[in-house]
Amino acid sequence: MKLARDTWLTFQYEAGLLVRNPVNIAISLLQPVTYLLLFTPFLKSVMGVSTYSGAYQIYVPSLLTAMGVFSGLFAGFAMLAAIGQGVIGRFRVSPLSRVGLMLGRQLVFVALTCFQGVVITVVALLFGLRTPIVNVVVGLGLLALMVLIGVSISYLLAIFVPTQNALANLTNGVTEPLALLAGVLIPLSVAPLWVRDVARWNPFAWGANGMRAVYQGNIGATVVWEAAVILAGIALIAVVASSRLFDREIEIA
Repeated sequence: MKLARDTWLTFQYEAGLLVRNPVNIAISLLQPVTYLLLFTPFLKSVMGVSTYSGAYQIYVPSLLTAMGVFSGLFAGFAMLAAIGQGVIGRFRVSPLSRVGLMLGRQLVFVALTCFQGVVITVVALLFGLRTPIVNVVVGLGLLALMVLIGVSISYLLAIFVPTQNALANLTNGVTEPLALLAGVLIPLSVAPLWVRDVARWNPFAWGANGMRAVYQGNIGATVVWEAAVILAGIALIAVVASSRLFDREIEIA
């Protein structure tokens, strides 16, 4: 019960800071909306899809996966900034649990990215996407798990590599291959066999494939529940690992 309360209090504090800067949220949507509107026609031609609805069913999950990968894995910079500004130090003297402090911050990134995912989906619906609302909700659930994994990994990297330049190089080196192997530009179904074999070890690829099946109306497909189980398991491990390391480092600091 205390963990849930501490997580909620931290989430409220961080979300409040985010809401005070709505311009930043709006600006962060410019790139994905632009990609949605300009890249989908290219994908429609390359994939030989007959309708724009079919093209959006393929590309919207890819775009959401890209948002989940980049939003999550670059979250460590916010942690470094909070440490540098003394925010984490001030929380140390509070009765908040270290796990609640970590999880609350992570869930803010999850909520923000899911909100952006809703906006992207609404825009796609206006331009021709056709998929049931319940399928969109399931897709956003997979997106939330991907963001949680990314944020947890990013916090781990930020604790291990507590300098911005080193973290930037490491994050860029990890993010690009993960995004490409998740099929965020073109589905992995058209990739060479060896690329698809490598991508099977990428949880974000499972998320993209599961989300794509959901948006295409196959909510009961095997890949959907496989993606959910894999992402949930990895998310749990990542959250526990990042929370324990954060707890240990805070105590040592």
